[in-house]
Amino acid sequence: MHPVEAPPIAERIRTLAAVAAPTHVSVAGAPLSGAARGGVDAAGRPVLLVKPGEDLYGIADEVVVTVDLVAIRDTGGRDRPRGLLKVQGWAQPVPDGEVRAAAVAIADRCPDDDLLAAVDAAEQRVPPTLMVAPEPPAAPPAPGPPIAGPAPRLLRVDVAQVVYLTGQESGVLDAENYLDASPDPFLDPAERILRHVNEWHREQLALAIAHLLGEPVSADVWLWELDRYGATVWSAPDRLIRLPWPSPAASAAEMEHALSCVMCPRQR
Repeated sequence: MHPVEAPPIAERIRTLAAVAAPTHVSVAGAPLSGAARGGVDAAGRPVLLVKPGEDLYGIADEVVVTVDLVAIRDTGGRDRPRGLLKVQGWAQPVPDGEVRAAAVAIADRCPDDDLLAAVDAAEQRVPPTLMVAPEPPAAPPAPGPPIAGPAPRLLRVDVAQVVYLTGQESGVLDAENYLDASPDPFLDPAERILRHVNEWHREQLALAIAHLLGEPVSADVWLWELDRYGATVWSAPDRLIRLPWPSPAASAAEMEHALSCVMCPRQR
């Protein structure tokens, strides 16, 4: 029985979306487009930070947009694209009572001071008892200073479909398949392990890949993706090598052990 080599495509796209950042947004049927900033919430929906004076700032509810999400991998100071996702759907303002939770969800991808300004503006419009937060603080936060003039705001995209281009794969996911899927359950530990290997063990990785393939490989190799189904290695000039586990890992520890067996065959 052959091992499952890769995650289901919907899971893989949700995993890429979870670590991707918006780079561009356009409005259907209107000459409105430009750079985008923000992130993706836990449900897989793009959340955009827009500022006064920008084209999207004053849009009405249910505007049809396309948001480009790009997932990248840092390879020694050079960002290489892992995948492009074009999320098409309807943009609308995040309700004031949900702005804080939306801001927390995208903070890692959008380290912008105006994100806090958007939260402050929303909380000044809504009584604290009506706010929706992931975990209520032990004591209510002190209100920020009054917002003078228009404040930044958050828009959220209700997904209709996702067009994806990643590696040698491309296609379209409808909203149901995309939203019903979840990112890889070990995404966070996988990214930590991956960064550690790429920072400290690339020479060992190159030797292991050459041993597995039975042929020399470039010294310019990077651990590209790591998930419960296996690992993907990038090798210069532009080669992706997939290494499936014998069976899907049931925990982050099992995933780490499987990678160790690849890099140190004597541990098997």
